[in-house]
Amino acid sequence: MTPHRRPSDSLLRVDLHTHTRYSLDAVTSPEELVERAQEASLDRIAVTDHGEIEGALQAQALDPARIIIGEEIRCRCRTELIGLFLSERIPMRLELEEVVERIRDQGGVIYAPHPYAYAWRPLTRARRAIAVADILEGFNARAFLPVWNAAAQRTSRERQIPYGAGSDAHFGWEIGRAFTEMPYFNCATGFKRVAAAARPIGIRVTHPMAHVASAGLKAGRRLIGRRAGVRIARGRRAPSAA
Repeated sequence: MTPHRRPSDSLLRVDLHTHTRYSLDAVTSPEELVERAQEASLDRIAVTDHGEIEGALQAQALDPARIIIGEEIRCRCRTELIGLFLSERIPMRLELEEVVERIRDQGGVIYAPHPYAYAWRPLTRARRAIAVADILEGFNARAFLPVWNAAAQRTSRERQIPYGAGSDAHFGWEIGRAFTEMPYFNCATGFKRVAAAARPIGIRVTHPMAHVASAGLKAGRRLIGRRAGVRIARGRRAPSAA
């Protein structure tokens, strides 16, 4: 197990965007996520499943100091936001303003994931996310065209919004492909205080076939769920996907 670094040690390594099997398009168990994070020497890792926090809660029970509870939420306008440092699940497809309010009410942080990926998404979604974000995702390891991450970093500099990095891992082997180096923090308030010093580190970009695998996984699970007449359930409730 990788020991947690003390405040006096070097910068923390933080993956701000990962998924467990509680996202329909991911397979990583909370146990594997924690193990992979330890192997990758990540000091913090945000678990940000689509419309669900159960995977994050299970991972946090295994490694409380390392896990940040998050959720990737698709708003009614189809803009996606990530709430970090959450204590309660936020339903999908609420109005963007309500999602923002619910994250703020929990004392959370608004993270704008992959704002310019992918080519089929209209720029209006990026603009809506950037307008409310505390921090942008300047490097997403699944954003396989360099122009997408470059655009996010350029916007961060122009708008003077901090930016970080996330692996957007849906499979265990993706964890650690990107992370954010930043000064020590142990809560949302501390995170916001040091976010301006965050530095995204992109180790490698994930091959586009990972998207194909995730899409196939989600489609298969939805088909199975329709045939059974129920949503696929794991744990206490059915996981959601964007």
